[in-house]
Amino acid sequence: MRNPIEVLKSLTEKSKNEDYRFQRLYRNLYNPEFYWLAYKNIYANKGSMTAGADGTTLDGMSDERIEKIIQSLRNRSYKPKPARREYIAKKNSKKKRPLGIPSSDDKLLQEVVKMILESIYEVTFKKTSHGFRPKRSCQTALKQIQKTFTGANWFVEGDIKACFDSFDHHIVIHLLRKRIDDEAFIQLIWKFLKAGYMEQWTFNKTYSGVPQGSGISPILSNIYLHQLDEYMEEYQTNFEKGTKKKANPEYKKAFKRTSYYRCTGRKKWATLTHEERKNRTAKLRELENTERTMTTTVPIDNEYKRIQYVRYCDDFIVGVIGSKEDAEQVKADIKEFLISKLKLEMSESKTKITHTSDRARFLGYDITISRSQDTTKTARGHIQRCQSYVVKLLVPREKWVNKLIEYKAIKIKINENGKERYVALHRGKLVNKEDIEILASYNAEIRGLYNYYSIANDSFKIGIFANLMKYSMYKTFANKYKTNVHEIKRRYCINDLFTLSYMTKSGLKTTTFYKDGFKRKMEATKYDDVSTLPQYTRYMKTNTLRQRVANGVCELCQCKTNELEIHQVKKLKDLKGNSEWVAVMRKMRRKTLVVCTTCHELIHS
Repeated sequence: MRNPIEVLKSLTEKSKNEDYRFQRLYRNLYNPEFYWLAYKNIYANKGSMTAGADGTTLDGMSDERIEKIIQSLRNRSYKPKPARREYIAKKNSKKKRPLGIPSSDDKLLQEVVKMILESIYEVTFKKTSHGFRPKRSCQTALKQIQKTFTGANWFVEGDIKACFDSFDHHIVIHLLRKRIDDEAFIQLIWKFLKAGYMEQWTFNKTYSGVPQGSGISPILSNIYLHQLDEYMEEYQTNFEKGTKKKANPEYKKAFKRTSYYRCTGRKKWATLTHEERKNRTAKLRELENTERTMTTTVPIDNEYKRIQYVRYCDDFIVGVIGSKEDAEQVKADIKEFLISKLKLEMSESKTKITHTSDRARFLGYDITISRSQDTTKTARGHIQRCQSYVVKLLVPREKWVNKLIEYKAIKIKINENGKERYVALHRGKLVNKEDIEILASYNAEIRGLYNYYSIANDSFKIGIFANLMKYSMYKTFANKYKTNVHEIKRRYCINDLFTLSYMTKSGLKTTTFYKDGFKRKMEATKYDDVSTLPQYTRYMKTNTLRQRVANGVCELCQCKTNELEIHQVKKLKDLKGNSEWVAVMRKMRRKTLVVCTTCHELIHS
């Protein structure tokens, strides 16, 4: 069997030729090594041990189990099981989002299919697409906006209504057939799309959409919405007009008037009295201020138009240099394209046209175009307005306030003047934890919010969030030890910094409350838990799980056998009791244990 990594690389190389159509993809699903690579990718995920509608999990992975899947694919009897439908609450909304949880075997096979599709399509995706792609994230999308939306007059905020649930299955298959000439592979994806779901023990058919939660839904959604990316690229070419904006004649006059007054003043400065110098300086400042209120080019030039576009999953934003009528036309054209070509509908309530002097909301950030007239001295010594018409990324106040409320770290009181006042609270859920766990929870929550908003122009505002979290932590410790905040500070603070000692195998160590500051980061972090998919570098790491099974030795009873299975648990800290297998897993510090079938039965008994 070929090395799966070499297969994926070969597919990527061929995909660079846009006219190439892929054949014999289905035979790759007969390769057991693909499934072990897929298992390595997904076993550590939070949902890997969540049972599907059939009640099975990834616990018990073995060569025999993989062989059964392969055999069903060979004789075409493989049939995906219906996903188990669950609903998760949307943030800051009473509505819930449907989530489809596939069975464990379907998760494994979908991961293999996803790797193959990703190798074929990733090269063809546009730079304007950032969702569910390697080395891309929310932050890379925001940084692209910051670099390309300079000078925009209008934002078109776009949101597709029930996007993942509305994908037309026939369009999905039609798009796949453009690049894939393997009917067996296409039919397998068709089976996944039509698998249906179980809700309240009732089977429901799926007539459209890809289930959120399935392994192939991210790549299929990008293939589907890639059509929008291509349309916007072509639309941009047809929309743009002119090479540069017309010069502003009023600014030219003001600039010449100021320069002339400045030059004549320098020539006769030595002959002026103190009072004359004072008057002339005031007059020059007045002329400079008048000049700065103007732009070097005309504000609205009908002969110059530009458009920029960025998409993250089903959310997109368009920056328009032009009139409001232009922005409305852009919105109408996108709406028409989505309906006619992709059978998708834009959400009227969430799709807005916003003037760039106001704030548009995208990916949890407020985005605006600065009109600041502040000047800066450049490296060449020139005084310039460097902050005028540049993009500003800002932290919305309600985001960090809602986080505090979500953590139950504060309560809001209204003063007599009607102003809000935040009062820190102790967190009951953390009170019974170890001291180091309490501190680690607060530090992780602060660091997590800061990491997301670190590229904001006002990232320092996360410091307000951190300060309220600090007093919530003080109150949590005070509640735990039945004392007050003043006593907790006296016990734990060294030079006003909360410091905690804890014991490890290597000896006593100390750690502190978060102290690394909230300075703005100029570059985006290309990795985040939300949108990063596996890359070849990750694939190429040694697959220790496969090696442990291939060794042919039970890690519990040490017997030699070829019939080995992987016992898996959700979290190591959830292990209870003093059983031998529990002790071995704790010692190994792994949530997987390679055991023979006899030992596996004993573990579950």
